[in-house]
Amino acid sequence: MDAAPLIGTEAAPVPDGGQGFWFEGAGGARLRAALFPAKAATRGSVILSAGRTEPIEKYFEVIGELQGRGFAVLAHDWRGQGLSHRMLTDRHRGHAEGHADYLEDLRMLLALTGDRLPRPWIGFGHSMGGCLTALAAVKGVVRFDVLFLSAPMLGLVATRKLGGMAGLIAGTMIGLGRSGEYILKEAFEPFLGSFEANVLTHDAGRYERYRDQLRACPDLALGGVTWGWMGFALEAGAILGRRTVNVPVSIVGAGDDHLVLTGPSRAFAGRAPKGRYAEIAGAFHEVLMETDARRALVWAEFDALTGRMG
Repeated sequence: MDAAPLIGTEAAPVPDGGQGFWFEGAGGARLRAALFPAKAATRGSVILSAGRTEPIEKYFEVIGELQGRGFAVLAHDWRGQGLSHRMLTDRHRGHAEGHADYLEDLRMLLALTGDRLPRPWIGFGHSMGGCLTALAAVKGVVRFDVLFLSAPMLGLVATRKLGGMAGLIAGTMIGLGRSGEYILKEAFEPFLGSFEANVLTHDAGRYERYRDQLRACPDLALGGVTWGWMGFALEAGAILGRRTVNVPVSIVGAGDDHLVLTGPSRAFAGRAPKGRYAEIAGAFHEVLMETDARRALVWAEFDALTGRMG
């Protein structure tokens, strides 16, 4: 594995022992991942899968907290974001071509690193990463021992007004060869907009910390989504609306989520024999980047889940 950079800043240094590396994903795509050792006696391993637009660096605080709890951490940039392979010439377009390559990338990453990840394996995913972690579990691509999902993307707020028409519209645009076009012609803001206008977090410090990371490495930035990405998101949500998992799963939803629907997450947890759903009142979508008080509630759910392991 060739070494890959990890971008540290004053407010968010690289967690202890972190080693970035490149690996080959589906179709030969050059993708980035990183391993972080546990700080204490190892209790298992967390496979950390971030949400849309989010690079490994955004989770440095979370990774340090997991290390301190005795977990080794494997984090990665999904194809199409972070420093991993971008699928379109315009690297700022958030694009996807179905879910198969995402899952194959994850399978290949774990085939490469699995012998360095002590069991049990915790699938830990936020938003799009939570959706893909759940998909990998229900399809048997990865044998996770438990799942912890943060505001997983099982349904999109943006499609609520369109109802059943959303899939038809996305499918039509893809069929017309417009898969790689932006859905909205919005101006790209490489360092995010103002904190006051954001619907991701109530924590100004954590919001600014991520802006600083993007300034330190503008190649981490990603813009709006394409019709291809929308088609992928709708298809993935539909699959998970019919499936469940048999391993313990805890889902933490955001009480004031402007991006993903909470109902499908509640239903997914309800179908699972060992499922639990908890909602953080008043929280915006990025519950792991929220205020300290709200984050403490998220960690309480994680600690309860992992305390039951074994």
